[in-house]
Amino acid sequence: MDTLIQELDIKLRQWQPAIVEQVRQYLVEIIELADRDALDLLRSRAVEQEVLDLIDEP
Repeated sequence: MDTLIQELDIKLRQWQPAIVEQVRQYLVEIIELADRDALDLLRSRAVEQEVLDLIDEP
């Protein structure tokens, strides 16, 4: 976890302010969902991409 925090700290200093604010908002949402044990309700991008790939197949 410490490595993740260090990486995030570095990135937050490198990104444009608008991106930083968006990332912070996403992190707040993720923490709130985790506190409510609701993370399993979210679909990951990987799952969404798999579905899109299946739809695109002939």
